[in-house]
Amino acid sequence: MATRRVTIFGGSGFLGRHLVRRLAQRGDVVRVAVRDPVAANYLKPMGDVGQIVLIKADLRDEAAVRVAVEGADAVVNLVGILYERGAASFEAIHVAGAERVARAAAAAGATQLVHVSALGADLNSPARYGRTKAAGEAAVGAAFRRAAVMRPSVMFGPEDQFFNRFAALARLSPVLPVFGAAFGYDHVPGKGEPISLCRTGGVKFQPVYVGDVAEAIARALDTQASAGGAYELGGPQIMSFEDILRLVLRETGRRCILMPMPLWLGEIEGAILGSIPLIAPPLTRDQVRLMRRDNVTTPRAFGFAELGIVPTAAEAIVPGYMDIYRRGGRYRNPRLA
Repeated sequence: MATRRVTIFGGSGFLGRHLVRRLAQRGDVVRVAVRDPVAANYLKPMGDVGQIVLIKADLRDEAAVRVAVEGADAVVNLVGILYERGAASFEAIHVAGAERVARAAAAAGATQLVHVSALGADLNSPARYGRTKAAGEAAVGAAFRRAAVMRPSVMFGPEDQFFNRFAALARLSPVLPVFGAAFGYDHVPGKGEPISLCRTGGVKFQPVYVGDVAEAIARALDTQASAGGAYELGGPQIMSFEDILRLVLRETGRRCILMPMPLWLGEIEGAILGSIPLIAPPLTRDQVRLMRRDNVTTPRAFGFAELGIVPTAAEAIVPGYMDIYRRGGRYRNPRLA
């Protein structure tokens, strides 16, 4: 059997490192197209000598994209942004960049393309992020007819920017915001429980383990039967914003006040924080607008089941990397406090 050649755009990111490792274990030659190949050198030991090749390519550079996919049997596009900075706009990355990869993959004769979108992709989304993700899916489908689209919910894992962010915030603030929750207080907290001023739990998510998403992409590439169509990838349980914060606080041994945050107020906060010239703003107005809708899979949508994967629960993974945030040290068990 001939060795498969796979080009991955954005392979040095959170999801990318998991996918590169899996494809290397399957024996593929993996070309990782990134903006900074030097910073991605840590990927090379995931495979044999010469099995993982790093190449400089920006989705906005037509020539670089063509070179990156030349000779590839399969192409995967993982590139996405959560906020806009300068020329790196949602339109440029999620739509034009995604279409550029799809057109180049088709022209190069690649037999498979997997495009990673997001569960909130919708042309009628209240957020530009969701609208451009949906427009990107349409552009990819027009350029590469049998492209497979993956729509993961918010992903978790040791390097995530979700659970880690709230755990870090809990170390600094006695109050944590619960976006979209309604105010109400009708429960006396037990020992070690947070004080919640929420009558409802706020916006709902279906957190999905990053390793499961990487495995879904790998399996989609392993079989022609899965080429084409969209897969909604959500974890085994739906969690409200309050549920997520309670899990973080329980595993870090911290006690905070859970305060309802109306979305209109969150938009004001996001507009202020998003305008500060930081490398990565902690919150933007568009991110808050995305929370006007629950981030969960739709009934009867294709997902993990069709790929033969049983998704992993957050409680099985998250406690393993929350330990660094515990009061009193990494090895202190918060349940014994």
